[in-house]
Amino acid sequence: MGTVAAHELRKSFGEVQALDGVTLDVPDGSFFVVLGPSGAGKTTTLRALAGLEKLDGGTVHLDGRDATRDTPAARDLAMVFQSYALYPRRTAYENIASPLRARRASSGEIKEAVDQVSALLHIERLLQRRPAQMSGGEQQRVALARALVRRPRAFLMDEPLTNLDLKLRVEMRTELTRIHRTLGGTFVYVTNDQVEALSMADQVAVLREGKVQQVGTPTEVYERPANQWVAGFVGSPRISLLACHAEGDQLVGEQGWTLPRPRWTNAQDGRPLLLGLRAEDLSVEKRSDASLSGELYGLEPLGDRTVVDVKVGTEMLKVKARPAVTGTPGERMSVAVDLDRAHLFDADTGLTLSEVGR
Repeated sequence: MGTVAAHELRKSFGEVQALDGVTLDVPDGSFFVVLGPSGAGKTTTLRALAGLEKLDGGTVHLDGRDATRDTPAARDLAMVFQSYALYPRRTAYENIASPLRARRASSGEIKEAVDQVSALLHIERLLQRRPAQMSGGEQQRVALARALVRRPRAFLMDEPLTNLDLKLRVEMRTELTRIHRTLGGTFVYVTNDQVEALSMADQVAVLREGKVQQVGTPTEVYERPANQWVAGFVGSPRISLLACHAEGDQLVGEQGWTLPRPRWTNAQDGRPLLLGLRAEDLSVEKRSDASLSGELYGLEPLGDRTVVDVKVGTEMLKVKARPAVTGTPGERMSVAVDLDRAHLFDADTGLTLSEVGR
């Protein structure tokens, strides 16, 4: 078993409320990602689960048992840190073996466990090297091996890929998901990188200023964001938000544009709204009855696609287009809108309409 549950966690540092009622339910065997910007309370949440942070309020349950007052050792959770935290004068073998030696395992048991986890992470050739003789990616694998070797109740990972270059980060994302599938253990992974969250997680909890904004699968968080902030934080390029209101069978923008009212909305006429449009749901190459007129502001070629910036009044639309798209800044351009995939938010509360009476 490896269930991890937090209920109404609260923690302040002076006047800063780091955790403000954080509640999480991590199923056994899941890859659970806590996603949020710097200062959201992600690391404090992880430290609270591990017993490294004294809480002002709330409880932590492990496998259904209240572990709030347990010591870190009694919780049996393995942590992987951003800094790797390897012993610099010890070899990789000695670093990996250190948790087992602390438990006074026999030399035979240690060798068997280290050999198994080294094979899993493909680091057999590194076992006699010291950290200074290894690259950042190799050190990260050794740090992971040290956590994996003891077979804890769950693994807590605090932005472990942050110090790696982009190529290594991509490789390690693949490795971590492979390791998770192989072990079947419970991973609680903290990151500010939405690509890591969306590509690896079974469940994502989006955190902001010590509060959970939404918990769901990566698809749910991306396609059905709970509020305007989640929609803006998750997704690249960022979602475009246009101020508008409903009027009869139309949406009327503050910049003077109109669009057919989406079939799925029953927002009251005159109610201040924000229309959220993701770049992949817009097109400068298709024609549609649902379209917005603007001027080309700029092009961002990205190899496999071009991001087109189109200015509609004072508001900006970001559109994903084919690499071959060209244009001159200032020229008029029509942007087709897929209204079936659009989002509407209450302008006052920021909630999606489904949360406020859609």
